Amino acid sequence: MKLTYIFHSGFVLETERSILVFDYWMDPANVMESVLQSEKPLYVFSSHFHEDHFTRDIFEWRKHKEDITYILSKDILRHRRAGKMEADAWLAKGASWSDGLVSVKALGSTDSGVSWIVETEGKRIFHAGDLNNWYARFLPEVVLGQTIYSEEIEEDIDPIAHEKQYLGELKDIRKVADGFDVVMFPIDGRIGNGYTLGGRQFIERFKVGLFVPMHFVVSGFESSWRMKEFTDEMDIPFWEITKEGDTIEI
Repeated sequence: MKLTYIFHSGFVLETERSILVFDYWMDPANVMESVLQSEKPLYVFSSHFHEDHFTRDIFEWRKHKEDITYILSKDILRHRRAGKMEADAWLAKGASWSDGLVSVKALGSTDSGVSWIVETEGKRIFHAGDLNNWYARFLPEVVLGQTIYSEEIEEDIDPIAHEKQYLGELKDIRKVADGFDVVMFPIDGRIGNGYTLGGRQFIERFKVGLFVPMHFVVSGFESSWRMKEFTDEMDIPFWEITKEGDTIEI
């Protein structure tokens, strides 16, 4: 398989028989031009309606390629970002879809939408969407049962309850699979202290063939490499992405 970084949480995974595109938003390196010229069937995933994970531009690809299957999170439909007939499958947590070549299971998130488990050609792929322990930096200072104000989102939050939800989602994922050949997961330095905690908690619970950071576009490529210290400790390969359009053979 060949994995290509597009931007933010967007990736192209090319296998022997198909091409998978996850959470396309922007394409600074023009990765999709060659993808759309391929004769392989194309499967397009969007994990939720946020503009950095879904854009209506993906539907323009139909003008250039016929064999495209759109598998989208149901919250995109609920927020009226797309019409019901524009996707081939609308999945919420717990739902599945398969065409014989690609099998998909939608799991939960600690934000909007879903995370994805995709199985194809004997490989199992995980794309987290916005699943993460987003408020990890508040954990050392919060008291059980109390909330704390987050200036970033201008809301009172309960980091302990949020972490409990996150670990619960991991438990639900574990019921479906205990390991993945490739994991794409948010390592976002904007979280502040402890921004790798969600990733560390994930690799403690699952066997991982390759850990791929994402969602780091604001804090920069090198910020995502911080996770490598922890994957190295567990002998898990880590992809140090350096630019848009980077590729790795798996």
